[in-house]
Amino acid sequence: MEMKDKIFKLKGKVQHYAWGGYKYIPSLLGINIGEHQPCAEYWLGAHPSASARVLFDDGTSKPLYNLVQDDPTSFINDEVYTNFHELPYLLKILDVNEMLSIQVHPSKEEAHKGFEKEEAAGILINAPHRNYKDKNHKPEVMVALSEFWLLHGFKNEGLLKKVLHEIEAFNFLEPVFEKEGYYGLYKYVMEMPQQQVDEILSPLIKRLQEHPGKFLKTEPGYWALKVFEKGQPLQNIDRGIFSIYFFNIMQVQPGEAVFQGAGIPHAYLQGQNVELMANSDNVLRGGLTPKHIDVPELLKHTLFKPVEPVVLKGEAKPGGELNYPCPVADFGISAIKLQKGESYQAESKSAEIFIVIEGEITIDPKGLHLYKGEAFIILPGISYKISSVSDALAYKAYVP
Repeated sequence: MEMKDKIFKLKGKVQHYAWGGYKYIPSLLGINIGEHQPCAEYWLGAHPSASARVLFDDGTSKPLYNLVQDDPTSFINDEVYTNFHELPYLLKILDVNEMLSIQVHPSKEEAHKGFEKEEAAGILINAPHRNYKDKNHKPEVMVALSEFWLLHGFKNEGLLKKVLHEIEAFNFLEPVFEKEGYYGLYKYVMEMPQQQVDEILSPLIKRLQEHPGKFLKTEPGYWALKVFEKGQPLQNIDRGIFSIYFFNIMQVQPGEAVFQGAGIPHAYLQGQNVELMANSDNVLRGGLTPKHIDVPELLKHTLFKPVEPVVLKGEAKPGGELNYPCPVADFGISAIKLQKGESYQAESKSAEIFIVIEGEITIDPKGLHLYKGEAFIILPGISYKISSVSDALAYKAYVP
């Protein structure tokens, strides 16, 4: 493979999940989807269920997944293949218009055990009650592209006690938390009969609905009301409402990042981001969803400790690179921010996937010209130079 043939344009896959927005991703990609189809995620990776396609100079294209399987040495290098047997990361753009489900991701060891157990039980891989779709963990990092809101881990003890004391509907939970801590409290509400959930949360929601414009996004009441903004009846109430009150509400500004490791319960609430994760689809859900919730499995893998939210500002590197350090071997992420006429030079040690968020750039030695919304892959073992035709912002995913 010649040097110039180590750089290719990449075409990702749009995912039309119901929680997605209608404008951001079509506008970024310069495509017309139609007003009635939400665009939630844009996948740029080699996941077998929705692989990006590599665009060759002769006009043909092939799924990146197949190219990695057929020629791992050229596409991801021998060391990465030995360690992971695949491209170990998945890069996405997300447009969160409606709240996502509360989620916990298992550790690598537990994911492997859970997958083997469900395989042995004969549970189909696409069964709605299947927990483990693969043997991998799913740590993830998000970098905000807009003001972004999310739930992230349990509040500290003082704040959580304050919530249980000040919210009348939750007063009965004070002795539970006092005696049994985070685990006992969460187990209590997650195992509570649905009738009792309705009896507790229905009066709370009714009181919130009396003052719909009163709450700020920093307050749980804002997001609890959002669950009912389409006029849903106050029955079979989603017990994820408890988590909205128990977890930290984070506000992240454009260019700031949040890392989420195994066991930390979290949920995206609103906004757009770049998300990078291990190449996995293992999700244990805890509410704000009509999908399957396996409470015993969820309790087994949730981190029952207070979490002090950490916002990553990024570490400045030479040539306009802002790196966000992540404590995993599967992936790394950097923003490349260049003013008109500036350039960034590097050598690819692994397969590197880029997406241009703003402006125009060229990549040498290929002389490839790319605009906002376009993506490309640089294969391992090449020195390259990115030059900005206008003020530009791109994100780079790689294996550290």
